[in-house]
Amino acid sequence: MKFEHLVEINDLSNPAILVITREQLWRGLILRAESPKLFVDYIDECSITERSEVTMSRNLRYGDLRIADQVSFVHQQHVHYDVPAQKDIPQSSLRMSIEEPVPEALFVRFVYDSGHTVEQDAENEMYNAYRRSAYEEADVDTIRLIRELAEAGRLDSLPT
Repeated sequence: MKFEHLVEINDLSNPAILVITREQLWRGLILRAESPKLFVDYIDECSITERSEVTMSRNLRYGDLRIADQVSFVHQQHVHYDVPAQKDIPQSSLRMSIEEPVPEALFVRFVYDSGHTVEQDAENEMYNAYRRSAYEEADVDTIRLIRELAEAGRLDSLPT
């Protein structure tokens, strides 16, 4: 399943909503990679096993399910999650890209790739519709939390 959608960060037509900066948004996206339990309550554990300025390897535990993934960063551009094939889990990926068509008009484009073939997608269309809906809801929640953290000043001093 290949799926993408866009979430608006700053509604520049609404002066009642605080405009968050690209830097704050970036820090929020990095925080999601470093501390995913803040964003996904059903993650039981996350440990970072390797880290550089542009990548990290993580081990995630969801109950008995354990997943290793790789996260890479292009500063203030995108965060890319890559899950290699492991046990019963096929290779998959997620890219969160910051878009700014005009100054301060920030968006995040979420691009998912389940690694399935067109045939597999056709066989799983009912489940894929559910997955797309769940992904959109989770992504809107991610942005909501990033906005809350930014509005509280908690994304002003984190390392980038």
